[in-house]
Amino acid sequence: MHVQDTHWASAAAIAHGGKAMGAAGGNGRAEGARTAPLRVDAQRNLEHVLRAAREVFGELGYGAPMEDVARRARVGVGTVYRRFPSKDVLVRRIAEEETARLTEQARTALGQEDEPWSALSRFLRTSVASGAGRLLPPQVLRVGSAGSDEEGFAGAAEAAEEIRVPQQRVQPGGGELRLVADGAAVADDAGAGALLEVVGQLVERARAAGALRADVSVGDVLLVIATAAPSLPDAAQQAAASTRLLDILLEGLRSRPA
Repeated sequence: MHVQDTHWASAAAIAHGGKAMGAAGGNGRAEGARTAPLRVDAQRNLEHVLRAAREVFGELGYGAPMEDVARRARVGVGTVYRRFPSKDVLVRRIAEEETARLTEQARTALGQEDEPWSALSRFLRTSVASGAGRLLPPQVLRVGSAGSDEEGFAGAAEAAEEIRVPQQRVQPGGGELRLVADGAAVADDAGAGALLEVVGQLVERARAAGALRADVSVGDVLLVIATAAPSLPDAAQQAAASTRLLDILLEGLRSRPA
């Protein structure tokens, strides 16, 4: 589903607490009208819904139905739809927040770690632990993995024209990443561009220091954090499996003496 400009603007306004108003319609209300603050119980329900949505979409992909989110949040599905009138709006909210979280984690690693490999490794470990990588919007993976990093950054603006949401399955094919999509709209391109830029700095530093394989791209790094270990019933086993998988993937990224 290609996202029309009017739908995109409305989804963004509603997702962030605003109220989208039609430019024409005769109701006499100005665009951008402010809404009253949420009641305490409404705010609590919103927090429960957002937490549940992160968990459900992180486990099952953005194709999971709204009913699953409602059950996890222990609220009625009507409560979810009162705050997020369509699934697109909820998905956009989650994708934007997780993209911003990953960007901040990358900036922290870049600013606090002097050694390039330590900075990249810290970002990967932090992002995997937070689970934000499993909620990456698909244009970040598609743009970051197609061709060179420079081509990826240049194509970031164009990616917004074809944004689709993956079922959290990335399949290799034809030399690039294919995303299994269900057609819901996700995060804005400005947030995706910021993430690509800062992760690109981490990659370039590690590459220049000789710690990162020369053929590793920004897309490869983002693919690592989007790769989750199989779900296990025991939390400790799940954490151990995730750590082990990341250790293996990190070793695959490191350069080796000739």
